[in-house]
Amino acid sequence: MSDGLAFFLIQVLNGVQEGLLLFLVASGLTLVFGIMGIINLAHGSFYMLGAYLVYALASFTGDLWTAILIAVPLAIVLGLALEALLIRPLYGRDHLYQVLLTYGLILVLEEIRSLLFGDDVHGVAVPAFLDFSIPLKDALTYPAYRLFLSALCLAIAGAMWWLIRYTRLGMAIRAGSTNREMVQSLGIDIAWIYRVVFALGVALAALAGMIAAPAASVFPGMGNDVLIVSFVVVVIGGIGSIKGAFLGALLVGLADTFGQIYVPQLSGMTIYVLMAAVLLWRPAGLFGRAGAG
Repeated sequence: MSDGLAFFLIQVLNGVQEGLLLFLVASGLTLVFGIMGIINLAHGSFYMLGAYLVYALASFTGDLWTAILIAVPLAIVLGLALEALLIRPLYGRDHLYQVLLTYGLILVLEEIRSLLFGDDVHGVAVPAFLDFSIPLKDALTYPAYRLFLSALCLAIAGAMWWLIRYTRLGMAIRAGSTNREMVQSLGIDIAWIYRVVFALGVALAALAGMIAAPAASVFPGMGNDVLIVSFVVVVIGGIGSIKGAFLGALLVGLADTFGQIYVPQLSGMTIYVLMAAVLLWRPAGLFGRAGAG
């Protein structure tokens, strides 16, 4: 393998890994927006919260996987509590109320994070059995944890596809995203579906932060950039579409990675140029429904 090919392969792996992590965040965002009609600006804060939770719990338990097993149920409970206390009163209200409330939630979560953890940058240790690099060329290697991260994200994506496609809950979620009134008329408790979807969205965003923590730093405001890019993924893929979120996330991850390598002076624009190109071709996104609200 030539140096050029090995370098290109590394960038592809980086782009795919970034895209798969984005998918975990954006899939929850597109479900909440597409099914519940809620614009959740605090979604990126759940990513940050997951990273800080796993940092604290891994420091206490000494094991990343134990920390994740404890942190994921905590994220689900948080999602259920937020839906009951804050999100439920917003159903049917103008989107401005949702924007204001969820923006306020960002400020509250950032302040809580600052009080509990301070404003320093933290790190989470890579598990010992994955703390090595795979040689691709004499001077080029790739961290094993990043490959594991991509494989784990693919497994989670597969589990989500199976859940949405083949389970009764998944059928109810798909029906609710298409016609909420029909779902209610069939006797399905749409309020229960909303609770499950919101808690699932929070858990997915938090899980993305948990598994990304060993590969990157844990720092204040880390959810803000993720939120913006996740909205780009949702728009590209089509609101409410898990399949669209998956493809959109991979496209964004690859565009961002190669943009930083080949056109660094324009790297901040590449994903937005991609979004504009997709919307010119398909105004509702790759798998969105035209006229969907």
